[in-house]
Amino acid sequence: MAHNRYREAQPSGENTIVDAEIAQLTAAGVEVLPFIRSSDEIPSMSRPAKALLPISPIWAPKAQHDLDRLLVEHRPDVLHLHNPYPLLSPWVVRTAHRRGVPVVQTVHNYRQVCSSGLYFRDGVICQDCRGRALGVPAIVHRCYRGSRAQSALMATTLAVHRPTWRSVDRFIALTTAVADHLRDYGIPDERIVVKPNAVPDPGTPAPSGDGFLFLGRLSPEKGLDLLLEAWRRHPDGALGPLRIAGDGELRPLVESAAAERADLTFLGPLDRAGVRATLTESAVVLATSTWHDVLPTVIIEALASGRPVLGTALGGIPYLVGADTPREPAGTGPAEVASAPAGSVGPAMPAGIERGEAGWVVAPEPAALAAALPVARAGAAALAPAARARYERIFHPDVVTKRLIDIYADVAATAPAP
Repeated sequence: MAHNRYREAQPSGENTIVDAEIAQLTAAGVEVLPFIRSSDEIPSMSRPAKALLPISPIWAPKAQHDLDRLLVEHRPDVLHLHNPYPLLSPWVVRTAHRRGVPVVQTVHNYRQVCSSGLYFRDGVICQDCRGRALGVPAIVHRCYRGSRAQSALMATTLAVHRPTWRSVDRFIALTTAVADHLRDYGIPDERIVVKPNAVPDPGTPAPSGDGFLFLGRLSPEKGLDLLLEAWRRHPDGALGPLRIAGDGELRPLVESAAAERADLTFLGPLDRAGVRATLTESAVVLATSTWHDVLPTVIIEALASGRPVLGTALGGIPYLVGADTPREPAGTGPAEVASAPAGSVGPAMPAGIERGEAGWVVAPEPAALAAALPVARAGAAALAPAARARYERIFHPDVVTKRLIDIYADVAATAPAP
């Protein structure tokens, strides 16, 4: 399991997912050899090591040496790669292949193409680097860490390693939207598997609460402006309470909105117990991203707690709530992921609101979201059992871990000789 951990000061869902996968695989009887580096190591590196940092995204010689030694000593069946930047480099794929070890990569973002990995710039979706041999727009707009020099290095890395990425034996797309991104990049269908992440089972859900919950990073791409504008289109108190939890650069905006209205409460950052308690108090979880959000973990946590989700029709959100079912993982296809029967969650949907198995999606526009809020409130209790059922069938750790082991077995069985 190869992963470059993000800095601990920068909360990372990827770090959490890697830790959870290692624990779940180990519990299932798989021998896991962590090959982990951390960006927190950089300040304490020697001067020679720091001097090599600018080239490490392209080729990290120490990481290749250490990985090669591990491969020779332990002869693993599979290398599972998560994030390679900056201390591992995509070169680990070539190192593994040289020793006859097949490579699986979980795709957490769009960094095969986009230097920032987000397809989001200056408050709007941006795909200017799609289809380009070199991501010049990323350099012009300083898309990587706000630096033109670092953006040039990342754009060069993506260009150099295009053949490397296309040699990966199996890509794990977290949602159907990521699978579409990989196809657009030139990866054939037979090397793409849709397998989401899992979250621990919180147990039998509590009865539906009241009102709405936004839980996440308070940053522009998460759609706080969109949510607050849609909320203001309803009289104070008409929709029950809106709770907003999290932290980030838009905290002052949320605090100001909470001071204006009695039905809006800002909870600040919450620990795990606080998250559980707030989910219990709420009826609907909001996912109002204005970028192609890959896999918002809060949605899976909501489904696990029996809370349906109202989100924007972007990125992986439709897949998570079951509003995008044509390419579900094997065993969870359209016949088995049917939406709740018409009429079981209230009247027919107004135009522009699409109901999935475990929630609703709308265009990322204030009018559309404002229209969907009362629909979601009215249908929340009826849709709650379907939300929990979708979690148990697709996102439960037992289901996801078995699927991951099956992927490993399939890749290992078809791996070419070194």
